[in-house]
Amino acid sequence: MRPRIKPLKRRTKVTFIKRAASMAASAQTGSPQRSDSDVDEEFIDDLSDLGIEGIETNSTVPELFTASPPVRDTLPTATSYAQDATVRECVPLLAATDSDIDHNAHGVPSLLRDNHIKFLQKQLGRFPAPYVAADASRPWFLYWSLNALALLGYDTAVYREDLIKTVRTMQNPSGGIGGGHGQDSHLATTYAVVLALAIVGGEDAYEVIDRKAMWKWLCSLKQPSGGIQMALGGEVDVRGAYCAAVIVTLLNLPLDLSTDSPAWTPERPTLFTGLADYVRRCQTFEGGISGKPDGEAHGAYAFCALGCLSILDTPHRIIPKYLDVPRLISWLSSRQYAPEGGFSGRTNKLVDGCYSHWVGGCWPLIDAVLKGAIELEDQPNEASFTAHQGSLYSREGLIRYILCCGQDRSKRGGLRDKPSRPSDAYHTCYVLSGLSSAQHQWDLTYVNEDETILSEPKWVASPCAEGTQVFNEEDRVGTIHPVYTIPQESVDDMKAYFASKQGF
Repeated sequence: MRPRIKPLKRRTKVTFIKRAASMAASAQTGSPQRSDSDVDEEFIDDLSDLGIEGIETNSTVPELFTASPPVRDTLPTATSYAQDATVRECVPLLAATDSDIDHNAHGVPSLLRDNHIKFLQKQLGRFPAPYVAADASRPWFLYWSLNALALLGYDTAVYREDLIKTVRTMQNPSGGIGGGHGQDSHLATTYAVVLALAIVGGEDAYEVIDRKAMWKWLCSLKQPSGGIQMALGGEVDVRGAYCAAVIVTLLNLPLDLSTDSPAWTPERPTLFTGLADYVRRCQTFEGGISGKPDGEAHGAYAFCALGCLSILDTPHRIIPKYLDVPRLISWLSSRQYAPEGGFSGRTNKLVDGCYSHWVGGCWPLIDAVLKGAIELEDQPNEASFTAHQGSLYSREGLIRYILCCGQDRSKRGGLRDKPSRPSDAYHTCYVLSGLSSAQHQWDLTYVNEDETILSEPKWVASPCAEGTQVFNEEDRVGTIHPVYTIPQESVDDMKAYFASKQGF
């Protein structure tokens, strides 16, 4: 069904050539002779008018974010109609002329921090009856809400006791964590719970996890292909690679496989054996990353792939070894649209606030690849990787999309996919994560532990000083680790705690 959109004004006749031979002939000098059977003729809507040309715009907003895109597909499809409708709902907000909204000198509204905090607090309370359909996603609601609260500067430690009680009912004696009491363990829900416990922090929260059972369970998921199942008997995909790598390194679990693992051989492979090569096989002809080999490239899978590789080794060493970086950069760059400024998750899809993280979060890892082209080990007198100038995407465009189009400005609060969609915990978490990434820059640096030894590289964040800051300073959110997607101090504290423990 065609989306309901404003009727377009003009109609024009468009000719579609049937045969490749005729198409080739049209490139030759002179006009080719065609018979009636060579063409199909039909009338289609003129795509030159999006219905946004007459919209009043704030003079401080660059035309890039209020004008029709310079290049548009002339073949109308359900996809193009949906894209046009999305542009029409975003441009009035990007134009910054609504007198009911306070805009700064750059035409950008403020972050409704208090409204969003109240929205997230409700997400950690009781849900109405229809939410029973999302029962298996309860661990995700915990992570999304706690992570977003942390980004907004709220003290999440107040939820520690309740979180511990909840997690105890979700953990299975055989290892791993399910969506709720009695549900099978799954890597996605286990990942979400481990991150939630890291966010609230504290020894009591860390000790909830049965690390030995967790290790045994992860070993049972490891496959001879190098990949990792999401659950026993479940699918093998790049999510499993990333989630497992995060869990193993945060909890300091042994890499050795148990002898009853499906992937165990006399050569004694580890949980990480073949994992990078599995990720490599997921890169598609477009340059993006699919969930599994021969699938469709998707922004979330791209982040999972880059995050997994960045755990296995430093980005500048491992990512170019296993992925075609120029093609990946090309695909990621194609995900940012104008005039909206946000990211889409796949080719020919619409912008969606959640990809502020899934695609936007890829850029710090790609940037680390480019900055680290000359390895520091070869330059012992240097303190950081070789400098790389400029961003690979429009930070301003993403910030404008998030603050202008991504916020629910009603009393409900929260952040959303796009203006026509309601806010939810998922989008609130990942839109704020994308905002954090756009507001900050990350660098991998080595710290001199003594005069001769350099530590492992450490991620260091700083406010992005590139170009004009279009948001108010009070609207800066916290930072999240570019690989683990939780506050960096939460990563450091959990890692340090389990690194100090001997055995299980």
